[in-house]
Amino acid sequence: MDKNDIDHIAAWIIQRGLSGASETELLQGFCTKCQSAGLHLTRAITLIDTLHPTYEGRAFRWRSDDVTEDAVVEYGRTNEGEAAANWQRSVFYHLLTTGADEFHCALTPGAPLQFSNLGTFSEEGYSAYLALVHRFASDGVIGEMDCFYSHWLTAEPGGFKEPDLAALRDLVPKLALAIKCASLARIAQTLVQVYLGRDAGQRVLSGRISRGVADRISAVLWFSDLRGYTAITDAAAPGEVIPLLNDYADAVISAIHAAGGDVLKLIGDGILAIFKADDPGDACRCALEAHRNLRRDITTLNARRNAEERPVTSVYLGLHIGDVFYGNIGSEDRLDFTVVGPAVNEVSRIASMCRSVDRGVAISSDFVAATPLDQRQNLVSLGRFALRGVGRAQELFTLDPAAL
Repeated sequence: MDKNDIDHIAAWIIQRGLSGASETELLQGFCTKCQSAGLHLTRAITLIDTLHPTYEGRAFRWRSDDVTEDAVVEYGRTNEGEAAANWQRSVFYHLLTTGADEFHCALTPGAPLQFSNLGTFSEEGYSAYLALVHRFASDGVIGEMDCFYSHWLTAEPGGFKEPDLAALRDLVPKLALAIKCASLARIAQTLVQVYLGRDAGQRVLSGRISRGVADRISAVLWFSDLRGYTAITDAAAPGEVIPLLNDYADAVISAIHAAGGDVLKLIGDGILAIFKADDPGDACRCALEAHRNLRRDITTLNARRNAEERPVTSVYLGLHIGDVFYGNIGSEDRLDFTVVGPAVNEVSRIASMCRSVDRGVAISSDFVAATPLDQRQNLVSLGRFALRGVGRAQELFTLDPAAL
């Protein structure tokens, strides 16, 4: 590989990085171009930590043989248990803790090797191994994303030649920068979806972040909270409160997402969500499907928590449909992407009526009117009620207990 080849590959990395190529595309293209230029790469892996509620980071893999493996692996926390032990035995951990930037060795069959996985690589026929770590300055660190790790293997007799090593030392930092850019875009997408919701997050990323920018939409509104939450938390041990909220929030949110809804707000034990569809009847159908899924999941959850001798509860749910404004509300430097309008106030009042009528779900007459006929047969009237803060009395409905 000569200087022209290196310059050509560097220009390609920059162009693909600017065009928004994924981490996998960048690694695969990089390795293929290095091969074409005479650098005999056989296998490569890059790792970069992320900012995610479940995963610590992602690994991207490439190999030139016929072995099939996932090109992307999301890995969990490496600070405890077997994962921590494996991490602490790795070359990357050695580089991180010693302050070194590089580890290179020949993989000679039968020769003693410093790290156990290198023996595996030697047995598989690789002739040389190179590991690199590129650290980020403190201002460039987000969460645990503080380094870019990579290792490179060749099966070429004699291993990596010095020009090969020089080329990798020159090019990998550029690849690291491009992959970091792709990973930062992924982090931004994760953060807005986790904290704003899937649809709201996509709208924000598409540029709808100006204060007062809102669309008027018709949507099914879901407001739920937990039965007896205050009494449960007063009686429960302090360490039980967050696990209880997490267990029941997971059940509610999973049911909503599985049925195509979008969660907008978590307010203590309360959850506000919307279901949108071109046909209002489809949105109502999805909300009822979410409620069916939730009843099933709550039954399973309560059985588990009872077996663990932990407090259990159920969910009160209000369903309504109406026009709302959906967009950015707040100050110039603190915005919320949510829904506002009289219908939002009404659905919270409808949900609160569950306690008064001792039913798990209360449904507005507007929702019932929009519901397809085949879905209405199990909806029965609870009577007319004056809702606090709402100017008109409403007839409310619930699910026929005989149909549950």
